[in-house]
Amino acid sequence: MPAKRNEHVDDDVRHVLRIVAARLLERLPELADELVARVREGDEAYRRLVSPEEHRQSTEEGLRIGISAILQRPQKRRDLEFARSMARRRAEQGLPMDSLMRMYRLAAQVTWAGFVDLVEREHPELLGALVRTATHVWHAIDRQALTAAETYRRREKELLGRGTERVNALLDDLLEGTGDAAVARSAAAALDLPERGRYAVVTIRLPVRQTPCADSHPETLGAMRLVWRMRTHYEVAVVALGDGSLDRLVEGMAPVVCGPAGVSPVVEGLEELASARKLAELAMRTCAGCGPEIARLDRRLPAALVVAQPELSGRLTGEVLGALLALDAADREVLLATLSAWLRCEGSAVRAAGQLYCHRNTVFNRIRRVERLTGRSVSRPRDIVELALALEAVRLLPAG
Repeated sequence: MPAKRNEHVDDDVRHVLRIVAARLLERLPELADELVARVREGDEAYRRLVSPEEHRQSTEEGLRIGISAILQRPQKRRDLEFARSMARRRAEQGLPMDSLMRMYRLAAQVTWAGFVDLVEREHPELLGALVRTATHVWHAIDRQALTAAETYRRREKELLGRGTERVNALLDDLLEGTGDAAVARSAAAALDLPERGRYAVVTIRLPVRQTPCADSHPETLGAMRLVWRMRTHYEVAVVALGDGSLDRLVEGMAPVVCGPAGVSPVVEGLEELASARKLAELAMRTCAGCGPEIARLDRRLPAALVVAQPELSGRLTGEVLGALLALDAADREVLLATLSAWLRCEGSAVRAAGQLYCHRNTVFNRIRRVERLTGRSVSRPRDIVELALALEAVRLLPAG
């Protein structure tokens, strides 16, 4: 008996659905007009992004396919494919998914209200059976909505990836110096940054990670905005400084830098990013070790000159420090450390002795020995320049 009762219920449901679906298909223009009006009345995004003509045409087609699908076997249903197609289209138009899902809710209301109105007017004897069709109808529409949502998210992700690729390509052109004014304008629009304004570039060498580093990059530092790009051996941050200073930039970058980093001088627009990137790389090369260090080019100009001209710097080193470098390792390192401390302390033997943990007379004796070996005097400005540059070359350039 229970089995026969279920078969009877299913027959009643199918009978009602066939009758109502056939009659509703005759009223499609009326239903489509109602649904379009309700959607557009309460959704500014639909009004702005979807033309009335397209909206009306797609709505009528969707209702026709959706109502017909209620009677079809699952393997023959076209409504899910239509939901996928429409979701892709709406994602490409930039319609928010909330708007798309609201449309499905309204479509369910309009469709079910059409079912009820038709049965009440033309087949009141079928109202009881109509109630039993509710689960079937609403389940069908729910499946369409879920399919549309899944497709929308997937397409939105694809579009976001393409958008990101385009922005990265524009930024790469500017950083490499292959872009022009048109590229700068496009990049400014895509990144929502001023075409003309105060910018700096930061480059960070990728280290062998022996110590923990920050896993994320800041997108803002106070009022400054940062846009990041990856290179083979280093990372690049384009910094829209606004009213910010390089001091503030260096301070903000310190917690996230886990290797040598270089900061360019300030440039005045996106078209100058290639120059800024090269100067930031040059500043980064003035960092001798592998640990965290931030070098501002405007404060490393002598060292930048050395690394920019390695062959000439090598010749300078040989001419100035050749005899000193020929000493045994222990003796050589003592004299180089003393000269470095002497220059760092601006010629103060007392301060240099404090840093070297020795007597000031010891410092004097070592400096005199440096003068004999190099043929340079620490009392002559030109000789000091040569000694300082040669010392930077020893620090920064590979031996030999």
